[in-house]
Amino acid sequence: MEVKNNYKVLNQQVYNFNEFKIIPVRYKDRYKIMTWRNDQLYHLRQIEKISKENQDLYFKKILLPQKKHDKPNQILFSLFHKSIFVGYGGLVHINWLDKSAEVSFVMDTQLEKKFFSEFWDAFLNLLEMVLEDLNNLNVIYTYAFDLRPKIYKVLEKKGFYHEKDETYLKDNRIINVKIHKKFFNGE
Repeated sequence: MEVKNNYKVLNQQVYNFNEFKIIPVRYKDRYKIMTWRNDQLYHLRQIEKISKENQDLYFKKILLPQKKHDKPNQILFSLFHKSIFVGYGGLVHINWLDKSAEVSFVMDTQLEKKFFSEFWDAFLNLLEMVLEDLNNLNVIYTYAFDLRPKIYKVLEKKGFYHEKDETYLKDNRIINVKIHKKFFNGE
């Protein structure tokens, strides 16, 4: 698998764990990602469906240029299971001063029911390898609408703790949000 558009900030670009692999998010995966995000609006902060034109613009103008930065505000990966593209995610809202980042992960909608916990677990293992490579982020956190209780079991198994609840207004509804955190580098 050829890796292009490497992240300048990372020492390595491919991370492997058992039958899983992540590489820097690929431009050619953008429409699958768009479809998954549009299918899963219910648990994302995304307000409306993404068009192909908007997805192209996002990748070209925002996401791909981040790969050239010493301190990008997001580092996203394509996730593979047995060489099949099954999800994407990474670190978003990176704050290099506070040494913190939010974890983001969206998987193939068709695989969620059967593989949700397994894929989240593998993705978090791979993301920890990325954090070791970066060696300068001390805390990662999740910001998850309280709609998918399976996620909390995975997070807690991986050493995240429930820090607090917040509320989020979406579609004129107040949604409860659970924030989980995990510390690294001796914190």
